[in-house]
Amino acid sequence: MSDVTIAAFAAYATLAVNGAAAAFAGVRWWLVLPSDAIWPLLRAGQVVAGAQAAVAGVLLLWGFAPNDGLYWLYALLPVAIGLIAEQLRIASAEQVLENRDLADAQAVGALPAAEQRSVVLAVVRREIGVMALAAFVVAVLALRAALIA
Repeated sequence: MSDVTIAAFAAYATLAVNGAAAAFAGVRWWLVLPSDAIWPLLRAGQVVAGAQAAVAGVLLLWGFAPNDGLYWLYALLPVAIGLIAEQLRIASAEQVLENRDLADAQAVGALPAAEQRSVVLAVVRREIGVMALAAFVVAVLALRAALIA
């Protein structure tokens, strides 16, 4: 198997998993229907993106020379996108609390049950939106990596 084939396979795998994660999470975000299946799919996308970066590293050590030097950016940037998305996901809970003038999670506990559910749904929805967008960006980067490998 050639280096180009290996690079393209890793990129297409990243595209497939992250594309599916972005589509599923995006639809669930849009419909305001959280699902337990979203998070494992998003995490699988992050693992596959990390594996693509590892494959790119091994190919670099083997002396792989892609047709375009941007391949390295497209192959490695998804890991950075995942890290940034995780930070934004963490910050999303704080943003929801600030928007509702709540000091912290304990303040949410003092709310009536219906309002607590509303706050939790808002946090989860924002987290899903952030991660779905990140998965979409990773899928686009993976497509570019596959096309120029």
